[in-house]
Amino acid sequence: MERSGVAGLIGATVLWLAAVSPGLSDETLKVAVMNQQTVVEQSKAGKRAFEELKAYSMTRQKIINADDQELKELQLAIQDGKLSDSAKQEKQSQFQAKLDSYQRRITDFNREIQQKQREMVAEYSKKVQAAAQAVGERNGFTAVIDKGSEAALKIVIYHQPALDLTDQVVKEFDRQNK
Repeated sequence: MERSGVAGLIGATVLWLAAVSPGLSDETLKVAVMNQQTVVEQSKAGKRAFEELKAYSMTRQKIINADDQELKELQLAIQDGKLSDSAKQEKQSQFQAKLDSYQRRITDFNREIQQKQREMVAEYSKKVQAAAQAVGERNGFTAVIDKGSEAALKIVIYHQPALDLTDQVVKEFDRQNK
């Protein structure tokens, strides 16, 4: 979806909230913003999750590096002029089998890491939502909108700095997720 489409959707949602929420008037509609990515990155639990994901990735990378080294050694052995034709052919067969296994392993590891990232995003989105809801309700806001970021999709074009609840949501997130 394009940025203008997302902004229009958010604007329509806020207007809809104002129209259908019984008892709300223009004076009581309070909207705040926060940066969900910042909440996860700055919270203690979020930092721990990123470190766990990084450690998981690094263990997989060590296995890939070991396989890579084996392939290099086999390749050097194949290039050694002292091998007989049958020994060279045997090494080439070993190399091809190892290369196939190496490529499958990389694909599998990438899939596993992406799955872990998706699971983390889903889990932490729910947790950030709960923290944002608590802060929003405590401060009397009707809605708290993720303002996005330059790296992803910037949703909120302008807001008064006082409406940014990110720091409060980080504190609430840490309180809820010790």
